[in-house]
Amino acid sequence: MIDVNSTAAKNFYKEIRRFAQRTKPWETALFYETKPDERHDITLVSQRVYGRRDEFLVVMAAAGLDTVDQPLPQVRIVLPTEGQLYAIKRRTGFESIADNRNDFKPTWERHRR
Repeated sequence: MIDVNSTAAKNFYKEIRRFAQRTKPWETALFYETKPDERHDITLVSQRVYGRRDEFLVVMAAAGLDTVDQPLPQVRIVLPTEGQLYAIKRRTGFESIADNRNDFKPTWERHRR
């Protein structure tokens, strides 16, 4: 599926990666220890952290993975909270939840200035 904003996913990935690399241990974030059963299914991390499998791109970026097929090492990753994630999505124009998209763009897109 082609997004109206063709660079949104790339920008989103870069913002999440930057967040994961720059967040200090005392700052607000979700610190998650990956588990062996998540090695070949990063959507499990998304389900366990956010309660839905849609946020696998967040997991990929936080772990520094290039593709969904790349094995997830057993490490601690830094993920944004729901509020931080929402802000990053709005800033980059990317939405990963299908129900929050319409006509190949986020449903909140029409409210952007």
